[in-house]
Amino acid sequence: MSSIFSKIINREIPSYIIAENENFLAFLDIFPLTKGHTLVIPKLEIDYYFDIQDELFNEINIFSKKVAIGIEKVIPCKRIGVSVVGLEVPHAHIHLIPINSISDMNFSNPKLELSKNEFLSIAEEIKKEVNL
Repeated sequence: MSSIFSKIINREIPSYIIAENENFLAFLDIFPLTKGHTLVIPKLEIDYYFDIQDELFNEINIFSKKVAIGIEKVIPCKRIGVSVVGLEVPHAHIHLIPINSISDMNFSNPKLELSKNEFLSIAEEIKKEVNL
């Protein structure tokens, strides 16, 4: 089941990657709820988050934690909110969203419109702070 995320993994379309290892990729959401809104995905094409095998499931959460710590060092926020929705793209993924209130995680909110330079700057700053 190939998706837009498979194309990002294969570098067929551009993205703002902030962290990567052999099993996972983290990149900025191009339709962010807040600055620093990041998606974490397994490189394996797995549609449903709860279909991820146990060992990989543990690893994606540890990877996400390290990415979230990096985001917090760059983006002023009270917390990094975590959401797994899984309806919009048929590829398991975790949303890491810098938040100051619960309403910041409302997916019905208008998405931010950032320039390419803003995305690049945010990605580079976060990338420097992620310690894998």
